Amino acid sequence: MDGSEFLAEHFESHRTHLRSVAYRMLGSLSEADDAVQETWLKLNRSDVSGVENLGGWLTTVVGRVCLDMLRSRASRREEPLDVRVPDPIVSGADGIDPEQEALLADSVGLALLVVLETLAPAERLAFVLHDLFAVSYDEIAPIVGRTPTAARQLASRARRRVQGAAPAPDTDLTRQREVVDAFLAAARGGDFEALVAVLDPDVVVRSDGGALRPSSVVRGARAVAEGAIIFARLAEFTRPALVNGAAGAVAMSEGRPMSVAAFTVAGGKVVELDILTDPERLRELDLTVLDA
Repeated sequence: MDGSEFLAEHFESHRTHLRSVAYRMLGSLSEADDAVQETWLKLNRSDVSGVENLGGWLTTVVGRVCLDMLRSRASRREEPLDVRVPDPIVSGADGIDPEQEALLADSVGLALLVVLETLAPAERLAFVLHDLFAVSYDEIAPIVGRTPTAARQLASRARRRVQGAAPAPDTDLTRQREVVDAFLAAARGGDFEALVAVLDPDVVVRSDGGALRPSSVVRGARAVAEGAIIFARLAEFTRPALVNGAAGAVAMSEGRPMSVAAFTVAGGKVVELDILTDPERLRELDLTVLDA
């Protein structure tokens, strides 16, 4: 086996891990794939003969690539987006396939990714690499151009934001499904009181329609229930699914996805609902798992 074959083999052994890092950094499956490909190109152009831990080296490289992509994304954005729902990972209601399991390790729910979208790029990198992948601050520091102490402060600031904004979901998937089914049944029937009963008083609903459709944030159980006529229409076409490993729903019409809804259930109530309705991004999702 020559050197290039050796590198290719070792890179492939780390590909799933690198894609997991990039997905948490970027919240986009297509951009995560781009970041992994760029990491491969950088590996090919680098002399790694003295690298003892190639996996660790690749993790820091993909982190740096993602940081550059986040900064570029921020510089292109003329106005901050009120709502951005990251790319959901949709699985059949009966389970998650092995590749998706690797992407969804560490309970990377959509609600967590929504909070990560609000962080500054350097904060996001420090939190993701340290808290989710155990990369040391000494390794993170040169990526963000800070001292290890400053890198620690970035991660700490991000951690406070995450802990204050990302609710801890119920872990019982059967109970999650019961709550989601109750929500959808109430929406179908236009039952206002039943909707309020299944919603947390401080529930937050985010809807991301992309560039061509309005996006919105609605807060509070009664406001969400009053707007549930939207769900009443979609609920007729929904089928159960797992969205980032949690109970969710996908609305389909004539074989095309209309929306993907990710529910966060805590204390037996819906505390967050993140809905992707952007037609362009929905077309890019692999929903063949729902046909099984």
